[in-house]
Amino acid sequence: MGSLAPLPESGDKHGGATVSAAEIRRLFEAQQHLLNHFFDNLDLSQAHGFAQALLDAPGSVFFTGVGKSGFVAHKIAQTLASLGFHRAAFLPPVDALHGDIGALRPSDLLVLLSKSGASDELLSLVPCARAKGAFLIAVTSKEGSPLAEMCDMSVYLPLERELCPFGMAPVTSAAIQMLFGDTVAVALMGARRLTVEQYASNHPAGKIGKSLIFKVRDVMKKQDAVPICKEGDLIMDQLTELTSKGCGCLLVVDEKHHLMGTFTDGDLRRTLKNSGEGIFKLTVGEMCNRNPRTISPDAMAVEAMKKMESPPSAVQFLPVVDDTNTVIGLITLHGLVSAGL
Repeated sequence: MGSLAPLPESGDKHGGATVSAAEIRRLFEAQQHLLNHFFDNLDLSQAHGFAQALLDAPGSVFFTGVGKSGFVAHKIAQTLASLGFHRAAFLPPVDALHGDIGALRPSDLLVLLSKSGASDELLSLVPCARAKGAFLIAVTSKEGSPLAEMCDMSVYLPLERELCPFGMAPVTSAAIQMLFGDTVAVALMGARRLTVEQYASNHPAGKIGKSLIFKVRDVMKKQDAVPICKEGDLIMDQLTELTSKGCGCLLVVDEKHHLMGTFTDGDLRRTLKNSGEGIFKLTVGEMCNRNPRTISPDAMAVEAMKKMESPPSAVQFLPVVDDTNTVIGLITLHGLVSAGL
């Protein structure tokens, strides 16, 4: 068996071709010009009519398209779904012609994205969707296209030309489709008075969603996971409780579980340095911090993080207490980080 030919050096992967900084600048400036043409010539009354049609749709709103327009249609549908907008979804045109069109109802709206307005798959889909009773909107970059003529409403997205040197790759047309769809989505957010809490509820796995959804009670340590001791307990007798639960602290409570103070591993080091062998006779209550920062279980978790980081110095934990100062739990910086906050 012959040996494999060596791979080309990294600088020779494409026959020594390079992209000049000047060419990159020229292309970005050219794309900016083409996008400005879109903004300068867009019929805002059509954009308004399109947004209102989506807002007024009594049923679901479906988006469809072929190729790059299909990717954009899918993305716009996902954006609207993330805003809790109706039952926004993407309808693959080929699959629709093979059964998925059964999802359409007479109260639904179908948006068909196409640069040319002449895609065979979409033209074949229109009469089938119309037979289902759906309201049809064409979004194209060619005025008077067959698709626009066949639909109930049409929107023209002005396209001077593609940035592609051959005028073929949909690098500018796809960009203006995305700009149009996302801008309308933001308009709908305002029209529906979407609150940041509602937005976050649709993004529970993201950092924004977690910061607006998670409360202290959702991420705090509870019950046996909380390191607890009494005021009269000797410091040396509580070393296991201090170190075994991974919190770096003890919550000092009275007989009714009211918080009296906190004692940290830092307090232990300082006490040992200052008292030496005298530490064996000291109680936790004698050396604890009697004025610790605390937080309510109903506070937002992100508020706990801010409180930990506030002056005069940052702390790694907060006792969680109710309105009677009874210990409910313990929230730690590690716990907040682990929860994605």
